[in-house]
Amino acid sequence: MAGEDGMTFNQLRKVAEYFGRGVLFFLESGPVDVAQVHTAQFRTLANQKPELTPSLKKLIERVEKQRAVYVSLREDLDDTERLQFTPPELARKNPQEAASIVRKWLGLAEENDFNSYREAVEAQGLLVFRSNGYNGKWQIPKQNPILGFALYDSTCPVIVIKKQSSDTQQSFTLIHELAHLLLHKTSSIDDDQDFQSHQGNERDANAFAGHLLVPNVFLTVIRDVGRPHEVSRYDEWLAPQRKAWGISAEVILRRLLDAGRLTHTQYSAYRQWRAKLPVQEADGTRQYRYREPRHLFGDMFVRTVLDALNAHHITLAKASTYLDSLKIKDLHQLENLYAGL
Repeated sequence: MAGEDGMTFNQLRKVAEYFGRGVLFFLESGPVDVAQVHTAQFRTLANQKPELTPSLKKLIERVEKQRAVYVSLREDLDDTERLQFTPPELARKNPQEAASIVRKWLGLAEENDFNSYREAVEAQGLLVFRSNGYNGKWQIPKQNPILGFALYDSTCPVIVIKKQSSDTQQSFTLIHELAHLLLHKTSSIDDDQDFQSHQGNERDANAFAGHLLVPNVFLTVIRDVGRPHEVSRYDEWLAPQRKAWGISAEVILRRLLDAGRLTHTQYSAYRQWRAKLPVQEADGTRQYRYREPRHLFGDMFVRTVLDALNAHHITLAKASTYLDSLKIKDLHQLENLYAGL
């Protein structure tokens, strides 16, 4: 700009795209105000995990933008009741009691899977996103240890879950992140080590998730006399409970350990055995492209976009943008899916 050699406009545009910004961001005069560039929720996550990759930072910003879109559309539809996030009062120092209260608040049945847990959470005014299994702007890379994060907001919090090899793993991540929002009332980001932590907020979130997914009364149906000697058969032994409750054997075993019905040696041996098994890749498929926004953003978000489109508050182009750049023909297929056609 001073007439000297410098970057070309295309080079500057590529730099802007890398950081998830527009070109004008780099042309504004004056220093950068971090408080204006990033939200308080974003800064909270960045402080918890300073080594966040650029791609993950951009994903967090996209999630924040989607949340803002959702809130705006609900206001346009004059339907702000769904924005009434009114969590129950909980005793932070008693995760077991808190889990019991929240389980009733969610209206959970005795049998569940990831989808029913997700629907119950969304019904209470939260958004639940799940990252894609294939490469793209909505993916948490497979090699990244982050399993999920939550953005606290008094109006409409958001939970984001990494697409994993099984829905049972995602169920625990969902409830763990929910614990941070309800118990600690703060944004959080968690990797695989946090889910094994025995300290501070992570300990509380793990205990809360364990008790909500496996209340004490659930443990009474498990017969210790039927427990096999080989840890490699624990999955088979707990198969009925794993299927009914939509969780992994490890969550059940952890609860049995805490209840004094399993030794640390047995629990550790099982975890070591599981760690040696080949990892199943959680690759996504593009066969049913029109269904992807529902898996990614959840039923509540998709219904809101379609309702806004039907009410002529937004154009087809806008709806496509909000639904992961869905092609128009796929968007019409998604409409038919919700219409039951």
